[in-house]
Amino acid sequence: QVQLVESGGGAVQSTGSLRLSCTASTGTYTVYDMAWFRVRQPSGKAREAVAAIDTDGSTIYVDSVKGRFTISRDNAKNTVYLQMNNLRPEDTAFYYCAAARARYSGAYRLETFSYAYWGQGTQVTVSS
Repeated sequence: QVQLVESGGGAVQSTGSLRLSCTASTGTYTVYDMAWFRVRQPSGKAREAVAAIDTDGSTIYVDSVKGRFTISRDNAKNTVYLQMNNLRPEDTAFYYCAAARARYSGAYRLETFSYAYWGQGTQVTVSS
């Protein structure tokens, strides 16, 4: 079983920065894409994609975070990071790390159904 543990959430003012980390304990399992999703607050319900990265470092982002967020990965440490700059109040959300057990391409990399493993999440609050 793969376990994901996130860290790095917190409260910050608008235009501030935060860095999220997620470490995967994979045992004998292999994970491919790793990604960040979020559930916005107070009105969010479904998890929405933020960014994904594969084992070769290829990244994909949703439009709302392009130019502000950077996803990166350390394969040796089974850790994925999300550097969030120029944060906005609408980025307030519970952020979840996810890992896939198969390779996907294109838009499938930003779909929740592509990911078999999920962390417990970490809260990010951005005040205006």
